[in-house]
Amino acid sequence: MNAIISTSELVGELAGPHPPVLLDVRYQMGSPNLRPEYEKAHLPGAVFIDLESELAGTPGAGGRHPLPDPEVFGAAMRAAGVSTDRDVVVYDGGLGWASARAWWLLRWTGHPSVRVLDGGLAAWGGALTSEVPDPSPGTFVPAPGALPLIDAEGAAALARTGLLLDARAGERYRGEVEPIDPVAGHIPGAVSAPTADNVAENGRLRPAVELAERFKSLGATGDTEVGVYCGSGVSAAQQILALDVAGIPAALYVGSWSEWSRDGSRPVAVGPDPQ
Repeated sequence: MNAIISTSELVGELAGPHPPVLLDVRYQMGSPNLRPEYEKAHLPGAVFIDLESELAGTPGAGGRHPLPDPEVFGAAMRAAGVSTDRDVVVYDGGLGWASARAWWLLRWTGHPSVRVLDGGLAAWGGALTSEVPDPSPGTFVPAPGALPLIDAEGAAALARTGLLLDARAGERYRGEVEPIDPVAGHIPGAVSAPTADNVAENGRLRPAVELAERFKSLGATGDTEVGVYCGSGVSAAQQILALDVAGIPAALYVGSWSEWSRDGSRPVAVGPDPQ
């Protein structure tokens, strides 16, 4: 199924006999929990999901946003009303990073029908509410492994044998700045592919044909194994989403640069070239 849904499509589905579960995953790195913003105004029926505590584990050697404990994630999804036999639509404030993280986790843990609202809350032209819903508990039980996942060693290997995309901003890839992690630069062999280039001026993902051309120009041919990393495995999920829309399967390196750069024995490249 398509990984994204338009606002007009969502309006129709919400009015239908089997409306999807709505998850609000607004998040801004370095900012306090955005639940207060959710409580002021959100899509009717949407349940707030906290990225830091429900879509990620405790920061540490595995990076700033390692995988969450499946039990914690599953409990959060069931509390939000998620069941395997009911569609899920996820949205965030507009960047698409946090919603893509939720999309990827649900898909990776076996949910068959999850979509991201294209453009997020910024694209929604319908009514908003401050009423916090109390959904009936869902029955979703995570079964990890439905999407490809790589670790640091797998990312290093893929940079040599396939295509490893770095989803961070170009200046971070080149090592010109590093505002968060201890070392600047990129994984040797990785190709710079900022997530900002997946999005058009209207804040929505570019059409599938454009995305396919973009990734083809970066080296994603039909027989190329593709992997993606970013700073901590959040914006990379948006890249995985864009690749999915383009019809290109890809593996996520969840630990990403925040894990890679913690180990001083791992090589680091700087400059505009992969090597």
